[in-house]
Amino acid sequence: MSRASAEQIAGLPKVALHEHLDGGVRPATVAQIAAEIGHQLPAPAETLGAWFAEASSSGSLERYLETFEHTVAVMQRPQDLRRVAREAVEDLAADGVVYAELRWAPEQHQQAGLSLTEAVEAVQEGIDEGVAAVRAAGGTMVVGQLLTAMRHASRGLEIAEIVVAYRDRGVFGFDIAGAEDGFPPILHLEAFEYLRREHAHFTIHAGEAFGLPSIWQAVQRCGADRLGHGVRIVDDIDVSGYRPRLGRLAAYIRDRRIPLELCPSSNVQTGAAASIADHPIALLAELGFRVTVNSDNRLMSQTSIGRELTLLSEAFGYSVGDLRWFTVNAMKSAFLPFDERLQLIDEVIKPGYGA
Repeated sequence: MSRASAEQIAGLPKVALHEHLDGGVRPATVAQIAAEIGHQLPAPAETLGAWFAEASSSGSLERYLETFEHTVAVMQRPQDLRRVAREAVEDLAADGVVYAELRWAPEQHQQAGLSLTEAVEAVQEGIDEGVAAVRAAGGTMVVGQLLTAMRHASRGLEIAEIVVAYRDRGVFGFDIAGAEDGFPPILHLEAFEYLRREHAHFTIHAGEAFGLPSIWQAVQRCGADRLGHGVRIVDDIDVSGYRPRLGRLAAYIRDRRIPLELCPSSNVQTGAAASIADHPIALLAELGFRVTVNSDNRLMSQTSIGRELTLLSEAFGYSVGDLRWFTVNAMKSAFLPFDERLQLIDEVIKPGYGA
């Protein structure tokens, strides 16, 4: 089968499982809100997007994290949370995304006096507005929130309780994020145990900046449904011989079909991969792991799901059929009831790729 072209990819239905709300704000929106609230930006409005891309690709973790200081700063008032969420839905829909989970940390959005639940409700209003507009224009769109707890803080259980309270009101699941090294998943074990008792879904950032111990804890001690990034599972695969040999942890994750939320461009920026061509996604896909393709932070990486799929197609010669496999993998792994997942696969995704 021939390699998928950028033009073909643009028209394909897509699924976004690992999408940070504060990592996908439009530069113009950052500039406008910053001017309204008096927040000092590091660059003028006309070059702000380029500054985000350059700072995120500098190789300095400090500069990379600094970029989020500016997006989080403009997401404190309810009207701004609502706007950013609505625009995120619109931008994803323009990329052909038909299902998305937007993750963000409510605890970082209380500087203007909002409670955690008020912040969640403001984001949901924006999502609802965006989805309604997409559907009114004849498109298909399903979007949910993933509420994130910061690894270095101690609010995991509090955030998990909001996930359960709002799971019938637009919140699809839970996540932890932040620096992996020094803040292992086990620190939030109480939250994960609570979510499991309540039959709630959760993913865990693990196996990006830190290696196999983080993945092991996320899966074996915490019971993660999915792995956020998880790219370092390749450290448990021996490729020195004629055939790759999986270690016990890698084999377990493959056998259990635990999804990997891989984010190629982001991994290159943070040093988890040297380049797209060197990214382990090709090996993991070949070995049959449940691989999904995500954009992580669209602003910082100047990317989209469509661009990620195009880069992979160019690097590895992936056909439309290969990209269909990634997309169906993602939809199978979504935090959505089984019948609704199946409906999107059978009525939207497969017909879209078949066309």
